[in-house]
Amino acid sequence: MNRRQVLTGLAAIPLLQSQASTSAAQAADKPRAFEPSVVRQLARELAGKAYQAPDSKLPSPLADLDYDAYRAIRFNPDRALWRADRLPFQIQFFHRGFLYKNRVTIFEVANGQATPVPYRADDFSFGATAPPSSDLDLGFGGFRIHTPLNSPDYYDEVCVFLGATYFRAVAKGQHYGLSARGLSVDTGQSGGEEFPLFKTFWLERPSQDASSIVVHALLDSKSVAGAYRFTIRPGATTVFDVETALYPRVDLQHPGLAPMTSMFFFGPNDPSDVPDFRPAVHDSNGVAMFNGRGEQLWRPLCNPRDLQISAFADQNPRGFGLMQRERDFSAYQDLESRFERRPSLWAEPIGDWGEGVVKLIEIPTKEEVHDNIAAFWEPKGPLRAKGEHIYTYRLHWGPDTQKQASLARISRTGISVRADADRLFVLDVIGDQLKGLDPGSVQGMVSADKGEIRNVVTQPNPLTGGWRLSFNLIGNQPPIELRAALKAGDQWLSEVWVYRWTP
Repeated sequence: MNRRQVLTGLAAIPLLQSQASTSAAQAADKPRAFEPSVVRQLARELAGKAYQAPDSKLPSPLADLDYDAYRAIRFNPDRALWRADRLPFQIQFFHRGFLYKNRVTIFEVANGQATPVPYRADDFSFGATAPPSSDLDLGFGGFRIHTPLNSPDYYDEVCVFLGATYFRAVAKGQHYGLSARGLSVDTGQSGGEEFPLFKTFWLERPSQDASSIVVHALLDSKSVAGAYRFTIRPGATTVFDVETALYPRVDLQHPGLAPMTSMFFFGPNDPSDVPDFRPAVHDSNGVAMFNGRGEQLWRPLCNPRDLQISAFADQNPRGFGLMQRERDFSAYQDLESRFERRPSLWAEPIGDWGEGVVKLIEIPTKEEVHDNIAAFWEPKGPLRAKGEHIYTYRLHWGPDTQKQASLARISRTGISVRADADRLFVLDVIGDQLKGLDPGSVQGMVSADKGEIRNVVTQPNPLTGGWRLSFNLIGNQPPIELRAALKAGDQWLSEVWVYRWTP
């Protein structure tokens, strides 16, 4: 059991009985009219009512499943939605149980009509678990979308929605890694985190030649209700266009927009003290940011000794994301996990988001099964109760989803300890901007808020076709905030490397 499972499970409470929920009787109803504004109206109505904690009951033994027993429950692919119609997308469903006990209601939308997708126990195989009675309508825990991603004759799994507001996606040739969320509330706050839920989904039936699929979702939690529209376009980079409208019940002091969670166990800048045959273990190795001032920033991740929270102030950000930049198998040497195939995730705001911070949370972990990294945009000031707060953004899942950079990028950060107060930092920088430069013109610009920087050296790296910047940090008063970049005359050559050194 890992942190992602625990967090989503704690948040996985069943569906609120409201206009958006579907009981066994409602499932037999005739199709009802649907348009995107319906989801916003439902969210407004929810926000105008007191939040009611839903019922999480399941029949035994489904209520007591462990991880292995839940994993053994499988949906029959031959029963996938739209499979018989040979459409370019198919939907398979997750059963309720284990940590995913909340009932998720799912509708198919076609020709302006929304029809509930019926639950049938016969659509699942239950392994060693006794199947429920066939006359029970237990609903679903979530769903996954399949499409011919890597070859024209096989429907690959491209994304999954399961647990709270978590969802994951992959691009062509990739494996699952980090996750996104619809919304985070009070993440990293001392009073504890609130986990909103996607409680109802509407899946628009695609056309025969569709290259995208549209998913609508209704969000609810103690503090806020919301309406979401996802337009999902799988490919070499899988892109989600996300439109969200939030309706707080109370003033949201610490909302997280475009939140994402990942795992960083160890790497060259933060090696593990546990013997391991692998040189690095992580789903993401840094946070990239394009801020509203035009700066391009790179912050390597770490597995800290103590909880670390960093906030990068900005106005109208151009984008941010958790990146997996290292794409060489030799950097990981893991034949099973294949970390070099994990996707990066880049969030691109559409329109002006105003003032706020990109917040990064790094949580200590002693095992790689825990998601210990979170990143999101937190607006300045609360989202006021009884208001409508609309945000639009684009999520890029892919091998290198950051927008084409105008500056060279930091590809690797390495740190060596020479003495208690002397540490050597080595940064590898790659990019076309560095080719054909006069070595004498390249300067390494390095600064620290405490301690002393010595021995700044820049040199070409013939093995990468880029450059290497190294320096010593003398000082032992952590935390120490560092910045570094390459420059030639008045021209900046690289993005800005930012780092917080702690023991």
